[in-house]
Amino acid sequence: MEKLISEFSFGLFFWQLLIFVGLIFLLKKFAWKPILDSVNERENSIKEALLSAEEAKRQMQSLKEDNQKILQEAKMERDNLLKDAKNKGLKIVEYAKKESKLEAEKILKDVQERIENEKKSVVKDIKNQVAEFSIEIAEKIIKKELEDKTKQDEMVKELLKDLSIKK
Repeated sequence: MEKLISEFSFGLFFWQLLIFVGLIFLLKKFAWKPILDSVNERENSIKEALLSAEEAKRQMQSLKEDNQKILQEAKMERDNLLKDAKNKGLKIVEYAKKESKLEAEKILKDVQERIENEKKSVVKDIKNQVAEFSIEIAEKIIKKELEDKTKQDEMVKELLKDLSIKK
C-alpha cells in the first residue's frame, strides 16, 4: 500500500504539476498578455497624465509670471497716468492763477484809469467853477470900483503900467 500511496502521490504530483504548467501556459497565452497589456497601458496613461500635469504646472507657472508682468506694467502705467494727471492739474492751476492775476491787474488798471479820468474831470469842473466864481467876483468888484470915473482912469493907468513892464 505504501507503494500504491507513493505511486498515487507521485501521480498526483505529476498531474498537479502538469495542470499547473498547463494553467500557467493558458494564463500566459490568454490572461497574462491582456493583464500585462492593460497594466502597461495603465502605466503609460499614468506617465502621460504625469507629463500632462507637469506641462500644466509649467504653463500655470508661465501664466503666473505673465500675470505678474502684466500686473507690474499696469501698476507702472497707473502710476504714470496719475503722475501725468497730477502734473497737468498743477499746470492748469498755475495757468488759472496767472490768468486770474493778469485779469485782476487789468481790472485794477482799468479802475485806476477810470479813477484818474474821474479825478481829472472833477478837478477840471472845480477849476471851471472856481474860474466862473472868480470872474463873477471880479465883475462885481470891477463894477463896484468902476462906478466912479476917477477910479476908472486910475485903473486904466495902472493896467497900462503893468503892460509896459511885461514887455
